[in-house]
Amino acid sequence: MMTLNSVTASLMPHLMLAPILLPMLTAALMLLLREEHQRLKIGLNIGSTLLGLIISIALLFWAHGQGAARTMDVYLAGNWPAPYGIVLVLDRLSALMLVLASSVGFASALFATARWHRAGVHFHPLFQLQLMGLCGAFLTADLFNLFVFFEIMLAASYGLLLHGSGRARVQSGLHFIAINLAASSLFLIGASMLYGITGTLNMADLAQRIAGIAEADRALLHAATGILALAFLIKAAVWPVNFWLVPAYSAASAPVGALFAIMTKVGIYAILRLWSLLFGVEAGASAQFGSLWLVIGGMLTMVFGALGMLGSQRLSHLAGYAAILSSGSLVAAIGFGQPQLTAGLLYYLPSSTLAISALFLLSDLIDRWRNDGTTASSFREDVPFLNEELVPTRGLNLDEDEEVLTGRVIPAAVAFLGLAFMVCTLVIAGLPPLSGFIGKFAMLTALLNPLGLGASFGLQPGTASWILLTLLIGTGMLALIALTRLGIAHFWAANDRADPKLRWLEGLPVAGLLAACVVLSVQAGPVMAYMQATADVLHSPSIYVQAVMSAQPVSSPNADDVKDAP
Repeated sequence: MMTLNSVTASLMPHLMLAPILLPMLTAALMLLLREEHQRLKIGLNIGSTLLGLIISIALLFWAHGQGAARTMDVYLAGNWPAPYGIVLVLDRLSALMLVLASSVGFASALFATARWHRAGVHFHPLFQLQLMGLCGAFLTADLFNLFVFFEIMLAASYGLLLHGSGRARVQSGLHFIAINLAASSLFLIGASMLYGITGTLNMADLAQRIAGIAEADRALLHAATGILALAFLIKAAVWPVNFWLVPAYSAASAPVGALFAIMTKVGIYAILRLWSLLFGVEAGASAQFGSLWLVIGGMLTMVFGALGMLGSQRLSHLAGYAAILSSGSLVAAIGFGQPQLTAGLLYYLPSSTLAISALFLLSDLIDRWRNDGTTASSFREDVPFLNEELVPTRGLNLDEDEEVLTGRVIPAAVAFLGLAFMVCTLVIAGLPPLSGFIGKFAMLTALLNPLGLGASFGLQPGTASWILLTLLIGTGMLALIALTRLGIAHFWAANDRADPKLRWLEGLPVAGLLAACVVLSVQAGPVMAYMQATADVLHSPSIYVQAVMSAQPVSSPNADDVKDAP
C-alpha cells in the first residue's frame, strides 16, 4: 500500500509544471471571452494567480523540506534524458524566485482590479502570459527554452506597458521594445555561438564541457559568453545599458510597474545561475571568468541608481532608480563568487523587490491624492473628527473659556499611506529593524570576512571588498535622503489637500507586500539558513550537473513488454 509520503513524492515533481501551465491555460481561456465579461476575467486572473502563489509556496517547502538531503528535483518534460530533451529543475533558488514572482503578481493583479484593468483591452491575458514567461525562465534548465520564455515574457510586457495608451507610454514603450529586441538578438547570437563551440545548450551539459574546451576555442567561448551576458545585463539594468528602465517603468500603469520590478530580477537570476554554474571553481581555465566586470559594473550601477534617486522629483522615477540600485548591489555581490556573500544577496533580493513593487503601487495612490484636489473640504463644526482634511481638533480650555489647539486628527487613509511609505523607506535604504537592513548586514559581514574576498579581480584582495562595503552604506544613506525628502513633500506639506480616496483593493496589496518584508525580518534565522543552503549548492556546480545528467526517463510498460518478448 502506498503511503502518503510516497504519493506526495510522486506527485510533487509533476506539480513543477503548474506554474507554467496554469497561467498559459488561464490566458487561453480568457482570450476566448469577450471584453464585456470583465468580472469573469477578473475572477479568473485573481484565482489563477492566487492558486499559482499557493503552488509556489508548496514547491518551496518541498524543495527545502528534507534539509541537506533535498537539493533539487528534475522533470523531463518530454521523457527524454538530458541533454536531448526539455528539462525543468526545481531547487531552492528557482523555488524562491517562483514565490517572489507569484507574490508580486498576486499583489499587482489585485491592485489592478480597482481601476487599472479597465484602461485597455486584454489586460488579464497579457498579465497571465507575463507570469508564464517569468515562471518558465526560473524553472528551465537549457538556454533555448530560457530564450523562449524570455520572449513570452517580453511579448506580454510590450502589451502591458502600452496598456492605458497616452503619449508617454507609447514613446517609452517604443524605446523599451527596441532595446529588448536588441537584447533578444544578442541572446540568440550568444546562444548560437555557444552551441557551435560546445554542441549543447543544456546548462548542466555546458557546465561539464567548458572545462574541457580546447585552448584554441576558449577565446571564442569567452566572446560568446560575453555576448550572452550583455543580454542578461540589459535585462538586469546594469549601467550603462539601463537608460530605458526609468522612463518605461514610470510610464507604465502602477500594477504593471510593480510587476516589472521582478523583471529586472530575471536578468539577475540568469547571471547568478549561469555564472556560478559555468564559471565556478570547477570550470578549469575559465574559472571566475568575467568576475571583475560584474563587480565593476555592479558598483557603477549602484552609484548611478543612488544619484538618480537623489535627483528624482517623482515617486515613480524614484522607484525606478531604486530598482537600478538594487540590481547594482546584487550584480556586484555576485561577482565575488563567495557563498557567504551570495547568501546575503539572496536575502536582500526578495526584500528589495517587494519594497520596490510596493513603492510603485504607493506612487499611484500618492500621486492621485496630490492631483485629485488642492483645497480642503468644508469644516464640520459639529463632528470635527469626521472632517475630511488634516485639520486640528478644537476644544474648550476650562480655565480660560476659549478654544485652544489640542491635537491633530490624521485620517486613516493618510496614516496608512504614510506608514507604508515609511516601511518602504526603511527596507530600500537598508535601515533597521526590517529585512533590508538584515540583507545588507549579511553582505557587510561577508565582505568583512578575511577569507579571500576580492581575489582574482586584478585588484588588491581587500580593495574590492572595501569599495563595495562603502557603496552599500553610502548608497543606502543617499536613498534615505531621497525618500525622506519626497516623504516630507508629499505628507508634511499636504495640509491644503483633501483626504485620499483609498479602496481596500488598493491598500491590501501594498499591505501584503510590506507584511512579507516584516515576515522576512521576524523569521530572519530560518530564512537566512535557507539562503545559505541555496548559496552552498549554487557554488557546488557538480550537484546541479549530477542531478540533471543522471535523471532517467520514466520507463514505458509497453516498451518493457516489447523488450522482454521472445
